[in-house]
Amino acid sequence: MVTNDFPPRQGGIQTFVEALVRRQPADSVVVFAPAWDGAEAYDTGLPFPIVRHRTSLILPTPDIRRRVGALAREHGCERAWFGAAAPLALLAPALRDNGIDRIVASTHGHETGWARLPGARQVLHNLAAGVDVVTYITQFTRSVLEPVLADVTTLAHLPPGVDVTAFHPNADGGSVRRRLGLGADVPVVACVSRLVARKGQDVLIRAWTQVRTRFPQAALLLVGDGPDERRLRAIVGRLGIGGVHFVGGVSWPELPSYYAACDVFAMPCRTRRAGLDVEGLGMVYLEAAACARPVIAGTSGGAPEAVRHGVTGLVVENPRSPESVADSVLELLEDRERAAAMGVAGRSWVEAEWSWDFLATRWRQLLA
Repeated sequence: MVTNDFPPRQGGIQTFVEALVRRQPADSVVVFAPAWDGAEAYDTGLPFPIVRHRTSLILPTPDIRRRVGALAREHGCERAWFGAAAPLALLAPALRDNGIDRIVASTHGHETGWARLPGARQVLHNLAAGVDVVTYITQFTRSVLEPVLADVTTLAHLPPGVDVTAFHPNADGGSVRRRLGLGADVPVVACVSRLVARKGQDVLIRAWTQVRTRFPQAALLLVGDGPDERRLRAIVGRLGIGGVHFVGGVSWPELPSYYAACDVFAMPCRTRRAGLDVEGLGMVYLEAAACARPVIAGTSGGAPEAVRHGVTGLVVENPRSPESVADSVLELLEDRERAAAMGVAGRSWVEAEWSWDFLATRWRQLLA
């Protein structure tokens, strides 16, 4: 496995790669990854061998081609996986020359922007030409990638998964409510995400005036940080909206308690910049569903694929409209029985189709 995305550096792709690798027999995999700060200490706890490049970035240079070829021969590897296709899939010929007979490369959503730009589109095409399978995370991302890649490789669905043991219905949200001064009977809506315009926190805030008209004590938790925080705080101040809590960033182990603290999860994401700024999937919807919470999503990119509309939550057809978002939030807050049923359905769906164990089996099949 060759990747620029591996712990101890944190991020969505890093989580994706590590979760799949850890679910393989320890003697069946070797990892080649950059030398991030803290890597030496992290690597001592791994059950499989990991070889670190001397810098924090691996590029497909002649030196790296020789090195990955030598690693493949040394460990007797027959299969290879690029955790992210760009740019490392350019190393595919070097691996073929050293005994690798099947190569899988993954995409993660941002490549849809590349596919819309002529020069980057050609780069993607060249990357895919050397591998047997390119994985995509949603049908939306496939629809964008297929016209560019289908003539040179096979496309296969491999989305990220959810740790269903960490995100579960019995997570304790009481501590979060107590810390924020919210009683058990206070209606709470949460949005867990970076504070950037695409995620729709600004629309949620503008919708909150309508929600508070019906539920005066309702609280909106904005969990995360990001460049849009100042603008969002300004909207709250300008409109004089109460009940909005800027929680800030929280650690991964704390996340389940914030999902558990809410009655409804909402992130009305929207596509921006003529399709270049788009939601690939939205794992937060699935994490919330794993905690048995109903979810509200926008229509950006693959986000609707993380919700079964009317079953595990709602998809807002016009996520730019505060009125539409408010209507969806109120629909679930006013019908607690239906909301609870959506939460139960969401948990079952995530366990069946989005758990890491399920997806690790699919990954092994692709490699085989």
